[in-house]
Parts: sequence; structure tokens; C-alpha cells
Amino acid sequence: MDLVSTALPVGMGMVMLGLGLGLTVGDFARIAHRPRAVLAALLTQLLVLPAVCVGLIYLFGLSPILAVGMMLLAASPGGPIANLYSHLFGGDVALNVSLTAINSVLAIVTMPVIYNFAVLHYAAGDGALGLQFGKAVEVFAIVLVPVAIGMFIRQRRATIARRLDRPVRITSLALVVVLIVAALVQNWEILADNFGHLAGATATFGAVNLALGYSLPRLVSVVHAQAVACSFEIGLHNAVMAIVIARTVIGSEQMALPPAVYTVIQLPLALVFGLVLMKMAATPHATPRAVERPTPIGERP
Repeated sequence: MDLVSTALPVGMGMVMLGLGLGLTVGDFARIAHRPRAVLAALLTQLLVLPAVCVGLIYLFGLSPILAVGMMLLAASPGGPIANLYSHLFGGDVALNVSLTAINSVLAIVTMPVIYNFAVLHYAAGDGALGLQFGKAVEVFAIVLVPVAIGMFIRQRRATIARRLDRPVRITSLALVVVLIVAALVQNWEILADNFGHLAGATATFGAVNLALGYSLPRLVSVVHAQAVACSFEIGLHNAVMAIVIARTVIGSEQMALPPAVYTVIQLPLALVFGLVLMKMAATPHATPRAVERPTPIGERP
């Protein structure tokens, strides 16, 4: 196994540990106070996005292995970076924290289900790609165990958790950026051959994610700040999780290319979308009186 594949789980573990350091049991309980926003976000994440992804796969004519990689990306939950974007652009950060927590737990079940569906549909002849029970256990270990450790530290040693939070987040972000760049360089020839299709598919997928993440909650009368939170939670997938599963659990470098290209494209795209949301919020009709004050990062309501 190459250095990138070996180091990626470490980077992923640090990302999820950092997420756990910022979570409490109350973050899971808090979703009961925002049922409409949470339900809208979860239904969009679990049902609408995979359907959108299937359509884009056909539209851009992706090969079976890249199609499975796209579905793996669609199945990945929102990432911790969604909290930062939500904070910058007036979202309800407490809702982001709750959604990230519940989505990360649900991913233990939903990612293997959606992935196995994609393999059966797009690569039925390749039985080696199936995510069997043993590999599903690996997904559990990669995703949930570091989060549980972080939450345990926060519960027992809150002061230590606060001190560790920033350095863990910064270190994990830097490590992940380096590893993603290394993965892209390592697969440059494959990427060059498929970049046109992948860039178009991932950029379209990312833009549709952000738009649906905001508009669908608004259709069911979710207030602006919560819709902004849903938009970034749905629009900024934890692509690192998809890359780790593709490379280290499944053992496919090509399958990791869609989430890697998505990461490069989606962060600036989400920045532009956030500026559009800010402009919308500045107009009198865009922000109803019921809008809640966003909760700053680090605070608990």
C-alpha cells in the first residue's frame, strides 16, 4: 500500500476527532427543536442527492468506476468545513453542528447501502468492488470511533478538548489538503483523461447540492438562517471520507478521483454561493421576521 493510502485514514481520523471534540450529547438532542429544518435536510441528503447524482452520471457519460465514485461522494455526509461556511454567511451554526453529528452516524448505514447499489447498477460484473460486512466495519471504525473518542474527551476533560480543538482542526485540514494533492498528482494521467467529464459532473453536482440545500428547506417555510445552514451542510460533502473509503477500504484509486476533483472545485464554488446568499439576505423580502440569530462557533444554545 502506498504512502497516500496509508496516511489518508490518519488524516480522516484527525478530521473526525476534531469533529468529536466540538460535540456534546446535547447536539444530537437539539435536533428535536428544529424538526422541520432537520427533516428537510436529511430527506434532501439521503433521497434527493443520490437521484440527482444518477442523472448527472448519465448526462456526463461517466465510466462505471467513476460513476461508483460519484455515488460514493453523494452518499458522504456533510463535512466540518460546512460549519465554517455557515458561520461566515449567516447560517445557524448550531443546526450545522447537529446535522453533521447525525449525518456522520447515519453514514455508517447509508454509505454502504448506496455504494452497494451503485456497484450492482454500474459495475455488476466486478464482484471485488462490493462493500461486504468486514469492509463496512472498517467504515464504522474510520468514521465513528474517532468521533466517539473526541466526544469522550470533551465530556471528561472539557478544558483539554478546547485546547486541542483548534490545533487538531488546523493540522487535519493541512494534512488532508496535502494528501488530496498527492492523490491527484499520483493519478495525473487518469485524471487528465477524465478531467473534462469529472469537472463538469462534480461542478454541476456541487452547484445543484447548494441550490437544493437552500431552496427545498425554504419551500417548507424554514427560516433563512437555517436554510443557509442546510445549504452548506448538504452542499459541502465530506469528500475526504469518500476518498478514504475508495482508496483504503475498496482499494480503488480511480474511484477516489470524483471526490478529489469535487474538493478542488466545491470550496471556491461554495464561497461564491455564500456571497449570493448574503446578497439575498440583504434584501427586505428575503429575511422574514422569524429569522433566528446565528449561533457563533463554539457557543451552545
